[in-house]
Amino acid sequence: MNRRVFLGTLAAGTVYGRAGGVMSTQQLREGFVTDIDGIRVGHFTESRRPTGCTVILYEPGAVAGVDVRGSAPGTRETDLLKPTNLVDKVNAIVLAGGSAFGLEAATGVMRYLEEQNAGFATPAGKVPIVPAAILYDLNVGDAKIRPNADAGYKACTNAKSGPVEEGSVGAGAGATVGKIGGGTPMKGGIGTSSIRLANGLVVGAIVAVNCVGDVIDPKTGKIVAGARTPDGKSFVNIMDAYRAGRAGATPLQNTTIGVVATNARFDKTQMTKIAEMAHDGLARAINPTHTPSDGDTLFALSTGSSNSTPNLTAIGALAAEAVSEAILRAVIKAKSVPGFPSYSEIAK
Repeated sequence: MNRRVFLGTLAAGTVYGRAGGVMSTQQLREGFVTDIDGIRVGHFTESRRPTGCTVILYEPGAVAGVDVRGSAPGTRETDLLKPTNLVDKVNAIVLAGGSAFGLEAATGVMRYLEEQNAGFATPAGKVPIVPAAILYDLNVGDAKIRPNADAGYKACTNAKSGPVEEGSVGAGAGATVGKIGGGTPMKGGIGTSSIRLANGLVVGAIVAVNCVGDVIDPKTGKIVAGARTPDGKSFVNIMDAYRAGRAGATPLQNTTIGVVATNARFDKTQMTKIAEMAHDGLARAINPTHTPSDGDTLFALSTGSSNSTPNLTAIGALAAEAVSEAILRAVIKAKSVPGFPSYSEIAK
């Protein structure tokens, strides 16, 4: 098939385009992390510039783990999630733009959850448990505008079950991809996916994609989004640039963050393992990743609402698949902003 075909739909969920070959139906199937009963997702998107935050809510408390692979993380409450530490359930996870400033959004989420009487019980009252991770998007628009506590609170009031808006919203509003190799970066975003098993178990993911590297379709090996050549007609291919010794310096403007979740019942140690395995999906769909200037972080949540007996290895492997699918959806659903073309723009 001619790889320069125009964007068109030949079967439900199958997209063709110059941006990187053929997307398989399975990769573009519609599914959301909210397919796990009880999980709600809310975005706040800053109208004054592309930035925002996203909250993943499970107010009764979900058993959680985390794995931080990037060497430049901006996080909150990740030490709490170590298997040896006391608290094993979280009430929400916050993903935000704004670099370290964006961690303030979690304060607004705590305020919302306190009003709902959700949190870890103490003699003085319940304390909401809200881990968070941020990405760097200060290079897009006015860097003085970033998510704050009010933004986090508003994301909670916007939270809902059912379909989740994807692309250039929430934590993905200012996300960009393909920032090395000497080319023009593209627009990133936030995407979600889910995989449902016959026994009722569900594995989902939501990922904000702001990577320094190229986004790759793992099924075809084609670049879907990344650094573009100056004429905009093709991809630089960052790994080819590395091999040729012309990749240049790695900018400090990246990080991919997200959450995987399941209704399977696991303990804190097992959820930490699932978070570790989920990073395989990030590595399959982004190259390079986990770099010295990335803060790549994945949280893992277990609601434990299913009575089916889970297989830890299988759920971890499916979490990685869900992460890859969410990454692809994030860039495919993104919308262009000045200086950063989107997948839909270059695939016309």
